[in-house]
Order: sequence, then structure tokens, then C-alpha cells
Amino acid sequence: MMRRILRDMYVEPELLAELNEEQKQILFYKIRQEQVRRWMEQEAREESSEKNSAPSLRQGVRKHIRWLSGIDGEVWVWVMGEAPGDRSYEQIIKNLMEEKARRQAQLEARELWRKKEAEIKQKFRDAIAKEKARLVAGKWKEEAEDRKAAKQEEERIQEELKKREDEERQKGEEEVRCAEEKRVKELYMMLQQEQKKQSEHADQEWEEQLQRSKAADEEMMRRARWARDEYNRQSIRAMEKGHFKQQIPISRRHSAVGIEPSDKSQDKVPKERPRPGLQPADPPLYRRRQSRKHGSTASQPLMDSPSWVRAPRPSSRESVILWFSEDQKPKRAGYERTSGTVATWFHGLVVRFPLPPCVGRVCMLSPCFSGFLRE
Repeated sequence: MMRRILRDMYVEPELLAELNEEQKQILFYKIRQEQVRRWMEQEAREESSEKNSAPSLRQGVRKHIRWLSGIDGEVWVWVMGEAPGDRSYEQIIKNLMEEKARRQAQLEARELWRKKEAEIKQKFRDAIAKEKARLVAGKWKEEAEDRKAAKQEEERIQEELKKREDEERQKGEEEVRCAEEKRVKELYMMLQQEQKKQSEHADQEWEEQLQRSKAADEEMMRRARWARDEYNRQSIRAMEKGHFKQQIPISRRHSAVGIEPSDKSQDKVPKERPRPGLQPADPPLYRRRQSRKHGSTASQPLMDSPSWVRAPRPSSRESVILWFSEDQKPKRAGYERTSGTVATWFHGLVVRFPLPPCVGRVCMLSPCFSGFLRE
């Protein structure tokens, strides 16, 4: 199709009406490129013919083309529908739809009239034939003096039949014309409704994309603001504390949280004054409202989940040990699934090396546990 259009440099109005604005611009651009290419080939052929022609021909006036330039200095281009006297795109589409509906209605009306005309002709042809047969049969019975009267009667009947045929013809033409006008209106309304539905669908898709983009931007801003506030709080807390503790020896990392190796005796935790363990976290105060239109449970950020909410900050290392013994140990945390031995990946309570005063020391639990302790 594109090759034929570029070869003929002509686009059918029906095909042009089915293209959107972007496709039209691309088609016009391709046609323009083909025109420039043909012009350059023509120029090259003329130059080669001038070089091979006689000197007298080369001295003559050479034809050339000078492109009209616009205000910006580029080649002036006219885009259909944007010139001062041009019709708008909507008006062109409307006229094309009306013309298309009218042509289709005319075809249907022409076919309907052809059938109706054939029926009318056949009807009166049979009537005339019957009447002629009756008159011919009567002529043989009538006397010679009655033949003139019979002929006059035949002419009268033929005139009456012809008059009735004309009346039927006019009536049929009126019915076909009314049906054609009605069909034109129906087809135009159908095309107009289809165009309206397409426009509404495109507007709805654009609105949904805009809402999703806005929601994503707001979520990114909220996360960035939360991370910045959290970083400021931790920095202030670390600067206020300003003291460090020594690292716990590696040999005591299992016994510090109350986990017993399978091949060694159990190290008992020294009895101290019971301290409250980590309390379950309250549900977050802020919940992002799920959009019925654009959002889903799968797209909800992890920070909105209650399991992600950080537990209250423990007061001491003993609180961490007590919490692990009462809450995590009954859940078999830190043990192998298939046996009762301590997992190789479990490192117990870990204390970092001393850091500069501006940074607090963080006593972290294993990554498989939710939450960590800052001192």
C-alpha cells in the first residue's frame, strides 16, 4: 500500500480518513521524502545530460527550482488543516463520514429501486398480456362493426394501465427516497457514536496513565521523606549517646541469645532482674488508600504492611536476649529445619567495632529476624 501511494503520489480519501493524526504526519513526511528524492534524481539526470550534450545546449538557460522559505529560514511546508482558510480536522472527518454514509445509502437505494422497478414492470407486463389475449379472443367473436369499438376500448385500457403504472412508479420512487434519507441518518449516527466511543476510550486511557504516574510520584516522595527523617533521628540519637561497648567474643555468640548446640552442654543465662521484652508493634497510623481503579494489593508498598513496622527500640542487650528466648526460640529460630542443631548461618548477638562518636553503635540480629537494636 505504501509503495503504491509513493508511486502514484495520491492517497484515497477513505484511507486518509481511517488514519489518525500521527499516521497522517508520517505519511505526508514519506511523500515529501519521495518528492525530494525524485527531484534530486531529475537534477542529476539533467546535469549528466548537460555534460554530454552540445556546447550550444549547455549555454542556454538552465531550468531550476527555488524552494519557498518560511520565517525560520527552512523550506515552507503546508500542513493540511492548519492553514488559515482550511477546515478543521473534525469538520473534515464529519464531512467524510456524511459522504460515506450518503454513498452507501445511495447504493442501497439504487439496488432497492432496481428490484422494485423490475417488480412493477413484470406486474403490468403480465396484466397487459392478459388483457391483449382477452381482447384478441373477443375480436374473433365480435362482428366487424364492433372491431373499432374494441380497439378504442383497448386503447383506453392501455392508457389507464399506463397511468396506473406511472402512479406506482412515482409511489415507489418516493418510498425509495424516504428509505434513502432514513438510512443516511442512521449510518451517520452510527459513525458519529463510534467516533465518540473511540475518543472517550482514548481520554480514559490517558487519564488512567496520568493517575498512575501521580500516585507513583507521591509514593516516591513519601518514601524519600520517611528515609530522610529516619536518618536524621538516628544521627541525633547516635550523637546523644556517645558511648560504645566492647564486642562480644565470638565463642559466646550462641550462648548470648540462649541457643544450645547439640554436642555441648547448655550455657545458662545468668539470672537477672526480668525486663520486658520487645512488644508487638502497633499497626501503622498511616495507610495508603487503595485505588479501586488503578491500585491493587500486589502493588501496595512493603512499608504499608504491618509485619514491616519496626518494633519498639529495646533498652539493653539483656532485653534482646530475653525477647529472643521468649518469642523467637519457641518458633525454632536459628535451628536447622530437619534437625535440632544450631544453623551454621546463625551468628547470635553481634556487636560492631567502635565507630566515631558521630555514629552510634548498632547491635544487629540475624537478617532473618525482623528488627534490630541500636544502643
